[in-house]
Amino acid sequence: MGSVSLFMVAVFVPVVMGSLSFVNGEGIPTTVDGPFKPVTVPLDKSFRGHAVDLPDDDPRIQRTVTGWEPEQISVSLSSNHDSVWISWITGEFQIGENVKEWDPKTVGSIVKYGRWRFAMTSEAVGRSLVYSQLYPFQGLQNYTSGIIHHVRLTGLEPNTLYYYQCGDPSIPAMSDVHYFRTMPASGPRSYPARIAIVGDLGLTYNTTSTIGHLMSNDPDLVLLIGDASYANLYLTNGTGADCYSCSFPDTPIHETYQPRWDYWGRFMQPLVSKVPLMMIEGNHEIEEQIEKKTFVAYSVRFAFPSEESGSSSTFYYSFNAGGIHFVMLGGYTDYNKSGDQFRWLKTDLAKVDRKVTPWLVATWHPPWYSTYTAHYREAECMRVEMEDLLYKYGVDIVFTGHVHAYERSNRVYNYNLDPCGPVHIIIGDGGNREKMTITHAEEPGNCPEPSTTPDKFMGGFCAFNFTSGPATGKFCWDSQPDYSAYRESSFGHGILEMKNETHALWTWHRNQDAYGTIGDAVYIVRQPDRCRMNDRTNKSMIGIELVLTTQSNEALDSSVVGNGGVSPGLFSPVPAPPPLIGVAVVVVVVVGTFGLFRDPDPSVAIPPADL
Repeated sequence: MGSVSLFMVAVFVPVVMGSLSFVNGEGIPTTVDGPFKPVTVPLDKSFRGHAVDLPDDDPRIQRTVTGWEPEQISVSLSSNHDSVWISWITGEFQIGENVKEWDPKTVGSIVKYGRWRFAMTSEAVGRSLVYSQLYPFQGLQNYTSGIIHHVRLTGLEPNTLYYYQCGDPSIPAMSDVHYFRTMPASGPRSYPARIAIVGDLGLTYNTTSTIGHLMSNDPDLVLLIGDASYANLYLTNGTGADCYSCSFPDTPIHETYQPRWDYWGRFMQPLVSKVPLMMIEGNHEIEEQIEKKTFVAYSVRFAFPSEESGSSSTFYYSFNAGGIHFVMLGGYTDYNKSGDQFRWLKTDLAKVDRKVTPWLVATWHPPWYSTYTAHYREAECMRVEMEDLLYKYGVDIVFTGHVHAYERSNRVYNYNLDPCGPVHIIIGDGGNREKMTITHAEEPGNCPEPSTTPDKFMGGFCAFNFTSGPATGKFCWDSQPDYSAYRESSFGHGILEMKNETHALWTWHRNQDAYGTIGDAVYIVRQPDRCRMNDRTNKSMIGIELVLTTQSNEALDSSVVGNGGVSPGLFSPVPAPPPLIGVAVVVVVVVGTFGLFRDPDPSVAIPPADL
């Protein structure tokens, strides 16, 4: 039996290490190879996508249920693997000058579930509510939603397939049978296979391409980094525009057309009824209405693990997915050090056990490190308030959106290259109708006037001229900043794969490419022995600036890299510790086996994409 085991290792280890080193036949760099010389991929003018919203009569967004049958069904996670939320809507929305809200008690909120399709013996009961979008101006159309249901399932086993039906069996009005898989239990060698990251989606023909590509990558979890439906690019009569303020400058209030939310929920159901979706707010969710209420649709339509993670708000929360702790932060609520969000974040980070969840990933909507003209340094006040805390606790990766393009940074802290800072990734290229961002702040004539940069909703001004480094005395750099490793204006999405507690593979997929093709790839490598919390604390407290020399795809010398370094030009990752190789072999075998059962319902197909 021993000889058989040795033979299996001899066969599988090269496969594992090969998958760590190459994608599409080319070597993949690691962050240890960096910092990398900045790269800008020239704009492909032959492909601008199809950033036109799906029309109201598109069959993919039509209501296909009758009566009180559930629609817009979705799954989201609680704070740990043993619990999920099931959400859905019953009844039709109403729109007009005079609308009357449904009574939420009209229909029950019940989920029947179990590990076998024909033996769903467990039952959970939840809550229901409705919301309205009302305007105090004559002639504007008011909106009230169908009945929105949220039910929390508890006591679930990790990494287990569950079947479920939702609705009210007493009517009867139950959904078809759907399924989801729970997250793996938290642990240093336990991770979801693939996590899809996308932002600024909208509901255009580009969006359909993004979601089609994303579903082809078979994710276990989806993170949406703000800006979902773009209902606020419309007047209440359904007239839309690519730029609201340009087309409708004289409206007494920024209107929205709330049925776009229902269209979006219907289009997304084939994905999010089986793959958990975790959402954080963006600026297009503000949606001001009567009595200056904001973010109502966002806060009511989605289920959040706020209470489970100790948060009092839908704007910020946290959750675990295997050995990853995700912190979802709000860029459009108070982020000052004296505010509730900052106090919650400090408490949440202090509870994280890096021996159980080695990876720490943070997300919010407006980026801190973007080199595009659009939204340049717009969230500088948030960065000033929060960056030191995230750096102190060793956040590994930051995902943001808002800018409608793709950009990946070198490891950075306080605008300086720092081997212990996080990698910032902008993934706001989901496909919305505002189209792509294509100009860069360092290009002649493109540097914004500083007074125009603060976010209009949050206010404040913190973006002053740089006081050190290559841009000293200036508001913008004269060339692509050294903290910017790669940028490209294309629509797409990203996939995050944790290989073990030190190596994560990040790949970015463009819509114009064939399924499975990769536009950008890097191994993000944690070095916990090098980046100790005490060292980071001292640096953030006393404000020492660390500046590294930018190198062109060359490894830092072995004294900096550790683990023997990386040979320049090979772009193979630093080898994982020997015990992990065996684990990697087991993971390959197990995932390959589970892959046979990942989609037990062949009737659930990828919605047609418009390429």
